[in-house]
Amino acid sequence: MKVVIVDYGMGNVRSVASALKFLNVDSIISSEEKDLNKADKLILPGVGAFGSAMEMVKARGLDVALCEQVIQRKKPVLGICLGMQLLGVSSDEGGGTEGLGFVDGCVGIFNDEYVIIPHIGFNQVTPKSSSRLYRGMGHSLDFYFVHSHKMDSNSDIGQSYCDYNGNFVASFERDNIAGTQFHPELSKTNGLDVLKNFLELF
Repeated sequence: MKVVIVDYGMGNVRSVASALKFLNVDSIISSEEKDLNKADKLILPGVGAFGSAMEMVKARGLDVALCEQVIQRKKPVLGICLGMQLLGVSSDEGGGTEGLGFVDGCVGIFNDEYVIIPHIGFNQVTPKSSSRLYRGMGHSLDFYFVHSHKMDSNSDIGQSYCDYNGNFVASFERDNIAGTQFHPELSKTNGLDVLKNFLELF
């Protein structure tokens, strides 16, 4: 299996690569079209601001390349944290920016005076019963989050939720496209199991 961790300059790519290595999965870190073409699975991590990330993605031609690989060729992709958000339609961060539009989800800031922003630390996720990402893992699971913005969707995108004084999309999975708001590479055994399920079941 050939796994490419997509590097657009704003991802925690080394941590993801280390987690995959722990699972005895070889990966390469690249933004080159030739490497994406050869990949069996893609992982799109990310840390930082949505608008800046999309600028970097477009500057490297990755918006077009990812559309070809994921939408046209149906190659499995896992977005992580900001990478998950980029797979959605848009974010209101920084005045509003369009995303890749692979799933019907929109990103906005936590707007609640009763919660601490950013949302940092381990929190529970309630998996959707039909989920492939959490298959065989139980019904209430802890994962590591660090984010100030959250995704919401009025569509069925196979979302599972986390409650932070109200539900937000902790992950989604639709056909060959999946995303986690949490960092599986920083979530100990549960996170490794999610990565393993993505690699085996998508």
